[in-house]
Amino acid sequence: MSKLIIAEKPSVAKSIASALGASSRADGFYEGSGLLVSWCVGHLVSPMDAGGYDERFKKWRYDDLPILPEPFRYVLAPGKEDAFENLRALMNRPDVDTIVNACDAG
Repeated sequence: MSKLIIAEKPSVAKSIASALGASSRADGFYEGSGLLVSWCVGHLVSPMDAGGYDERFKKWRYDDLPILPEPFRYVLAPGKEDAFENLRALMNRPDVDTIVNACDAG
């Protein structure tokens, strides 16, 4: 089985991979020693704006608050599609049994 380690950016992933022996470079990740090490390139998704739930929330009005959608939905950050799909594919690999978030606390 493999552990997937997700870093915040490529340079951090390279350092982690080097330190842990994942020396084989593939498209979007490093692999070796039972590890896959990949990266996010910043935030890949964000909470949907209120207007995405209902057109009337595009212009904020005090009378509409609080806006508490059920369930909360998220949108893919523009330009991050490839990084998102890479991580989705790695997370769904049948050999991945553990995912480690090695990003910063933010």
